Amino acid sequence: MCVRFSPLTAEEAQVVLDARGRTGEHALPFIENPDPTFDAYPGAAVPVYVPDGDGLAVAQLVWGFPLDGKANAVFNTRIESALEQFHRGEGMWAEAITSGRCLVPVRAFYESHATERISSKTTGKPVRRQYRFRLPGARAFLLAGVQADGHFSIVTTQPNASVSPVHNRMPLVLGPGESSIWLGPDFAQLANRANIRLASEAEA
Repeated sequence: MCVRFSPLTAEEAQVVLDARGRTGEHALPFIENPDPTFDAYPGAAVPVYVPDGDGLAVAQLVWGFPLDGKANAVFNTRIESALEQFHRGEGMWAEAITSGRCLVPVRAFYESHATERISSKTTGKPVRRQYRFRLPGARAFLLAGVQADGHFSIVTTQPNASVSPVHNRMPLVLGPGESSIWLGPDFAQLANRANIRLASEAEA
């Protein structure tokens, strides 16, 4: 379950949006090791792409939906649950998956390994080793999300061959050309991420 990712700044998100459709240029510099100081965790406000007329706009949204009086309590959305609620027309995700699908631009996302442990740099106690995942050759890429009332959640699905050795879930990573599918009527076809190849690196 994704609880950390490397977001773009609002300025970077806008630059990427402005560069869509133009070829032969890179909107962002490639950063080999994103600065963890700027990583996003549930409760962070980060730029997200939301539909705006016939195009997209950058919106600053808070990662996580409130639940039972707890702010940002639900920050991942299982695609299986969302699709069930979409067809049923009721449930926590019914409205968001129907009319609030959005795109979360990231440089990388992280997953905790199920069994590997390392010593915490702050406490010295054993903690799960974090793995950073990126889309090879991409300076940034998109995760599928849902949003409503100023909050967003990252949609998760079954892990593919790149992620399954580390974790039993993964964000729904969008490949080239798939953002329009996620925002369109046939979004359910993207639940299977078997064809997405990701590069991973273990944090020391």
